Amino acid sequence: MIEIDWIAFLQVFVAALVGAVLIVGFYALGLRLLVRAGRAPVVAPAEFTDAITVITEKEAQKAAKAAAKAAKKSPLTDAQKSLSMAGAYASFVLSGLAVLAGLLLIVLK
Repeated sequence: MIEIDWIAFLQVFVAALVGAVLIVGFYALGLRLLVRAGRAPVVAPAEFTDAITVITEKEAQKAAKAAAKAAKKSPLTDAQKSLSMAGAYASFVLSGLAVLAGLLLIVLK
């Protein structure tokens, strides 16, 4: 007869849920603060298969220009932008630490 330890199952479920929420939450907050600081990430187009639509170089330049224009219009002071940038970096670090903590839980258990 197979017995299932439901308490252990619940502990793993809760740990995975909390870990996922922390990692995604800190990463999203970091991106939000990065955009608030006027540093919107612009990704260069890549070549993919036909299943994925790729933006052209002209569209990428237009997006970069729009991001630069939006950064110039920002009502934030330089100090507020610097604080947002520091918060973004801190959020990315916390997201990375959450990943490392999850890996340590796997390795050490």
